[in-house]
Order: sequence, then C-alpha cells, then structure tokens
Amino acid sequence: MAKKAKKQQPGGTPATVALTAADVPYTVHSYDHDPAHPSYGEEAAEAMGVPPERVFKTLVADVDGALTVAVVPVAGKLDLKALAAAVGGKRAAMADPALAERTTGYVRGGISPLGQRKRLRTVLDDSATGHPTICVSAGRRGLEIELAPTDLATLTDAVLAPVGRA
Repeated sequence: MAKKAKKQQPGGTPATVALTAADVPYTVHSYDHDPAHPSYGEEAAEAMGVPPERVFKTLVADVDGALTVAVVPVAGKLDLKALAAAVGGKRAAMADPALAERTTGYVRGGISPLGQRKRLRTVLDDSATGHPTICVSAGRRGLEIELAPTDLATLTDAVLAPVGRA
C-alpha cells in the first residue's frame, strides 16, 4: 500500500510537489535509467519488478489542434481514434516531442501526468481502475510514482476511457 508523503524530499519534481500539496498518498520508486534501453516504460517495469500492465506511460497527442495527455499501460499502445472520441474530437496524432516537452516542462521519457507546466486535458485508460495502485512517471527518467488510479484521475481531472490497446 502506498504511504503518505508528509514532506517534500530534496530533489523532488513538480509531480511529487503536487501530490504532497494535495495530501495524496504515494510512493516514489527510483532506479538507474539505462539510456540504451529501447522502452522507457518497459525499463521502469523491469527495474521495479512490477507487471507492465500496472506501469503506465504518459503520452502527449494533438487532438483537433489541442494537446491532450493519454495515460496508458506500457504493455500496450495508444489507440488514437479512441483518444479522440474520449474527448469529443475527430482526429488525433502524436504531438511533436519538442512541443510536448515545452508544454509539460518534462523531458520525453519523464513526462508525468502530474505537475505539468501547462495543465493539459487528460485521459486515463480505464484498465487502471482494475489495480489498487499504478505507477506513472514522477517527472524524471528513472523515477516513478505509485498511487491509486482514482487519486490520479481526480488530480488530473482525467476522463476514464478505453484508450489503450494490446
């Protein structure tokens, strides 16, 4: 079970600051990031010994001209048509990585759904609710946050929808 963080630790990220400010229970997991690993999310799951269906990646897409965050299991892929439908849009495409980094304030592979520089609308894959806790990026490569999916959905005002696919 996640433990409540009482005080921001040195080296915290905007994501952990947001969780601490909201008084939401979470656990931080850190690991040594390997730049040669082909997948940030799979690397996190392997390093933490957590099943990949409980580790979620944060992807930034452009839906009808508006940046939108999709949070999906690292074990699968983002269904762009489902993402567009979830937010009432017509078309979705992956956002330019440089634009995603500038807008969120995080680097690729470390984009967190929490504590973004500009708060983007968020869609959380509904498979998250099948787990007591999930892991998402804490805002830095090699750093993950474990928290209840309901807390993540509440803090990001996320829409829950089936946007991930195998």
